Amino acid sequence: MAGDGSEGPSQGPVRPPVALAFATMGFVALLIFGLGMTSLATSQDVIATPGLGQVPGVAGVVCATLAFAGGLWAAIARAGYRTDAAAPARDAAPAPAGTGTGTGAGAQHPSYWGAAWTTAATFLAYLGGVWFGAVFTGADLGVATAVVGRLATTWFGLVVAAAAFVSAWSGIALVRTHARRPRWPWEDEFDE
Repeated sequence: MAGDGSEGPSQGPVRPPVALAFATMGFVALLIFGLGMTSLATSQDVIATPGLGQVPGVAGVVCATLAFAGGLWAAIARAGYRTDAAAPARDAAPAPAGTGTGTGAGAQHPSYWGAAWTTAATFLAYLGGVWFGAVFTGADLGVATAVVGRLATTWFGLVVAAAAFVSAWSGIALVRTHARRPRWPWEDEFDE
């Protein structure tokens, strides 16, 4: 297996689709936990406007999750990897540098700046989802804008951004690292 330290087609211990899945699940878990704990610590509801129900919050989390997954994929997919053993066609032109089409020395690492862009996209998508969810439930534009303004300027907005940043950075780190699984000294076949 490529992820356990043996030779294989992976560029590192975790392939981009797997890192995306883990990071996205981690983002949703951190977001829900963080919003809940912030609500508990501040004794405030995340969306304190009466009559809106759960739709704006659910819409915000769904939009944020989609933006997170899209932003992170844009950041880590550039690293490129091959899952097949087939060699490129002989007549094919060589790939431009930095496209990440192979696993050799020319493969490009994803940049940690992708975490910043993913955070910004996720934060804005959360606010947009809450706004559209509030409008969908029948709130007028002023109320929907006030709800979004409150979220953006309180601890709740910071929680959304922090969950996105930590999860995106972790997803990029999973793809970037070249670490291998830990091995006990007696597992080394060259030690004898």
